[in-house]
Amino acid sequence: MIQRDIEKTVLRYAEQYPVVTITGPRQSGKTTLCRMAFPEKPYSSLESPDERDFASRDPRGFLSRFPEGAVLDEIQRSPDLLSYIQGIVDEAKIPGQFIITGSQNFELLDTVSQSLAGRTAIVKLLPFSLSEIRKFKSPLPSMDETIYSGSYPRIYDQELDPTEALSFYFSTYVERDLRLLINVRDLTRFENFLKLCATRCGQLINLSSLGNDCGVNHNTIKNWLSILEASFLIKLLPPFHRNLGKRLIKTPKLYFVDSGLAAYLLGIQKVEHVAAHPMRGALFENLVVSELMKNRFNRGKVDNLYFLRDRKGNEVDVLLDYGPYIDLVEIKSGQTLTGDFFTGIEHFRKLYGETRNCYLIYGGNQSRTQENVDAVPWKNIPELDIE
Repeated sequence: MIQRDIEKTVLRYAEQYPVVTITGPRQSGKTTLCRMAFPEKPYSSLESPDERDFASRDPRGFLSRFPEGAVLDEIQRSPDLLSYIQGIVDEAKIPGQFIITGSQNFELLDTVSQSLAGRTAIVKLLPFSLSEIRKFKSPLPSMDETIYSGSYPRIYDQELDPTEALSFYFSTYVERDLRLLINVRDLTRFENFLKLCATRCGQLINLSSLGNDCGVNHNTIKNWLSILEASFLIKLLPPFHRNLGKRLIKTPKLYFVDSGLAAYLLGIQKVEHVAAHPMRGALFENLVVSELMKNRFNRGKVDNLYFLRDRKGNEVDVLLDYGPYIDLVEIKSGQTLTGDFFTGIEHFRKLYGETRNCYLIYGGNQSRTQENVDAVPWKNIPELDIE
């Protein structure tokens, strides 16, 4: 077990709020994090039928076993407990009394917002960041291996075959979690939808096109995308609109939270297949976007990632919005810096006077400054000075 980057944030919140809510995708390490950060707290998993039945039949009796608080895992399995927890923490006024976790973001946060508003801090634990992978494999594996393996902790902790592990992960999500999230009569159609999403990684979302390919209408596609995002499988990167308004594209771009899962859905079954795959560049971009998002969440920051694209095709892959200023990030999988790598940043830097830093994250190994842009090797993202 390794110390997660987010642990300091969780411990800080536990000193300030009576409840800390940890949400994130399945197998991202929520249980391990809780047990490492709070080894003295009693632990109960609502995945256990006995625990869940007890909590449902007698919530007061269930919680009375934990007078000093506890770690309650997969709380969305017994959401009524949250109302009783509210009464307990209001009376006790003890910081860090309950640590609750859940994998189903939309259900969990909806219930949390109703029962624990103002009483809980919420953190999002995603799979390993590059700095955490480095604790298992130093130096970091190659770009292709990192893309192929993804970042789910069990793959590194137990040295699992990525294709096998992600196959089981995918099957578990579709056959178990999905049945709880949505009424899908034809699971095969939804599986095909997920694979089609992988083929659109890093692209603007076209609901009609996806719907036509899946044989469903665009409203269904919109609903399915919302479920995938709430399940922490995908990230919908919104466009940035400030100032230029209607001149910019307003459709979000689609990424996967884990590049390994995207590679698996694309049919990549060996690391050697990544180098020649036509979507290698998109998968690398996916890896970097996910890493920037983890960088924010692990420090307790809100998601401030956007992209820029106008109708003439000028584009910057990621814009980080800090309010009074912005940072621009371009992503290129190539190992050799060329002039066209900087075109998008040069265009939009002139239009946005509040631009602070400009970065080019690329597939090479050397750091240097060119055209007032800091070129950063992808392995150095953990050291990148982004707030």
